[in-house]
Amino acid sequence: MLDFDLNLSILFTELPLLVRPEAAARLGFRAVEFWWPFATATPADAEVDRFVAAVSGAGLRLAALNFYAGDMAAGERGIVSAPGRCDELADSVSIAVGIADRLGCRTFNALYGNRIAGVDPSEQDETALLNLSAAAKSVAAIGGTIVLEPLSAAPDYPLRTAADALAVADRVGADNVRLLADLYHLTVNGDDLDALATALTHRVGHVQIADAPGRNQPGSGVIDLRGHLEALHRNGYRGHVGVEYRPSGASADSFGWLDTFWRKP
Repeated sequence: MLDFDLNLSILFTELPLLVRPEAAARLGFRAVEFWWPFATATPADAEVDRFVAAVSGAGLRLAALNFYAGDMAAGERGIVSAPGRCDELADSVSIAVGIADRLGCRTFNALYGNRIAGVDPSEQDETALLNLSAAAKSVAAIGGTIVLEPLSAAPDYPLRTAADALAVADRVGADNVRLLADLYHLTVNGDDLDALATALTHRVGHVQIADAPGRNQPGSGVIDLRGHLEALHRNGYRGHVGVEYRPSGASADSFGWLDTFWRKP
């Protein structure tokens, strides 16, 4: 079946970021993913090298990496559509491609960005189109794919459904711009996961999971995660599945679901 990778920007947050890959490896995972793992769009070379060493030293592959997304803690959700921040994004794209080339990553999450008060949405959308077109060309140099993610609990973020994200991808018109299907966010926003697997699997570039409500580990909520992942697999999805939940307790104690996830009842 599908291979899981751990998102170490949301799991094992009780540990320093550069220690988390070893924790994932001890659990038997072979791949991890991260949001942008630096405080700025342009970290120093030594900081990048330490990050790469932490992942490679644990014997892990980097399955997915976000571009710089602004101040996430303050509520920013990407800068792709932010006029005046194109240089920041371009710098982070260049750094991300360099990291990816060293760690085997070929999937890049470009968070679109919130609507900005006082800025015409059409201006933001044109900015996003230019930025995504340029980023798609940059990652294509290493065979990479950009994924666009619908989000929940972000009222100013305009991509809420699979259709929203794919409409942007269609405007870019590049084969390597696809959907990030986070089954938690899509469920919370009322999207149709059955229709996703039936009609849109060929446009999915990455999948992430958490249960709802709560965004906790599988089995803590009501989403039939196993059923939806099986449907995606039947319809041709062969990428990683990013495990991106907030554990209800210590991260290391939250993986009991793994023992039974693929076992038929």
